[in-house]
Amino acid sequence: MDHLPYGVFRTPGREPRCAARFGDHLIDLYAAESAGAVEAGGTLRARSLNDLMSAGPDVWSSVRRQLLNRPPLDHLVPLSEVELLLPFEVADYVDFYSSEHHAGNVGQIFRPGQPPLLPNWKQLPIGYHGRAGTVVVSGTPVVRPGGLLGAGVVGPSQRLDIEAEIGFVVGIDSTLGRPVPIEEFHRAVFGVVVVNDWSARDIQAFEYQPLGPFLGKSFATSVSAWVTPLEALASAWTPAPPQDPPVVPHLNDDPHHGLDLRLTVTWNGVEVSHPPFASMYWTPAQQLAHMTSNGATLRTGDLFASGTVSGPQRGEVGSFLELTWGGTEPVELGAESRTFLLDGDTVVISATAPGADGGTIRLGEVSGTVLPAVI
Repeated sequence: MDHLPYGVFRTPGREPRCAARFGDHLIDLYAAESAGAVEAGGTLRARSLNDLMSAGPDVWSSVRRQLLNRPPLDHLVPLSEVELLLPFEVADYVDFYSSEHHAGNVGQIFRPGQPPLLPNWKQLPIGYHGRAGTVVVSGTPVVRPGGLLGAGVVGPSQRLDIEAEIGFVVGIDSTLGRPVPIEEFHRAVFGVVVVNDWSARDIQAFEYQPLGPFLGKSFATSVSAWVTPLEALASAWTPAPPQDPPVVPHLNDDPHHGLDLRLTVTWNGVEVSHPPFASMYWTPAQQLAHMTSNGATLRTGDLFASGTVSGPQRGEVGSFLELTWGGTEPVELGAESRTFLLDGDTVVISATAPGADGGTIRLGEVSGTVLPAVI
């Protein structure tokens, strides 16, 4: 990863420190700033990225420029010697539902015989609030959730699923009562992570009407250990799908651009899907503007995720609900087959983006292994 994504690490006997990835090593940014090799106003001598993120885009650009121009290679640490931690303290977590292909597939599976999209879906970016306290770093095991599976039926989820997503990490606070306009996206968002928003489809199916996702979603959300700076994705912006009907004024982004990110979902070592983020109907800037359009605040460390990324083909979907069409069409994983996740299964989601000069940027991957339920 030569685009210098940021993270947080720990070695035995030391407190967590900020870092930038440099190939198979990381740059100890605490040591680099302490030695005067990087000037960041003390924001790198911290236990998380939140101090750097709250400093704002001028500082972000300055630090990145220093690291690119003069990497402090005297402060390299092999990745094999460190433990990677959650890179930022999550303030609030919002998950959107912005893929028309995913929403259409789910509508057909959950509401057969009815229109796949609800009437308001193309009027606004649909979303819900999740639990910041259950956002975990890549590699953290995920315990199978239990809950109410139907009327009077309680037990472990039998339809445990993934959602392959992209998350956006907010850097600076906003003022209560003042919406953040769409043109402020690049000043408000610090960087991008790969997300797996684990989902218990049986719990979700029983509880989601009339108020939407709750316990079927809130048990775990995994994020990559590395945050790719938004500046590093300057070559990845691409026209987003046309929107019809026309959007309301606060959602009118011009240019109407999304990111050309290409995800890969691997299930027990087998690549099963390649979701294209460029196909997302609602853009990240529209999501941010809508999220604050009622005057709700942004806080340093807010995470908002795109919702499941799915393309038009079966091999481009971002959930196993879609991949197996509601569990009716098993997926072959070598000598085994699956519909939903079994205990011991491991899922890895990775992503790439176009880089400068025709190169490719590899974002930090997110992985997780399912452990048995405790219910």
